Amino acid sequence: MATPTPARVLVIGLDPYRVPGPWDPEPVATAVAESMARFAERGIGARSCLIGLDGIDDAEAVVTSALRDQVWECVVVGGGLRKEDEQLELFEAIVNLVHRYAPDAAIAFNRTPSDVVEAATRWLC
Repeated sequence: MATPTPARVLVIGLDPYRVPGPWDPEPVATAVAESMARFAERGIGARSCLIGLDGIDDAEAVVTSALRDQVWECVVVGGGLRKEDEQLELFEAIVNLVHRYAPDAAIAFNRTPSDVVEAATRWLC
């Protein structure tokens, strides 16, 4: 009997070290790392795709590359991309890229960097 392939989840979010402003990125970076470890503990293959707001990335190219890398069962789009008015156009672009390059993937949204696993597992069978 074949072993089932673990679910694959792509988490798209902002690189906390590359978001401008006077703030401490460490708590967010720690929460992202902990979420990735929790995916692994549950046997879920997860990868993060973090983009910066410092102008270095071609965000759409980075996201497109990650989406085309493999078949994803679920794509989580992080709150930093959805909640800020300044990111509206980037958020729209990312949702449309997910629609184009991962049309069969569920799209999930998390509330905080700590609840990424819960967001994805709501949509995984």
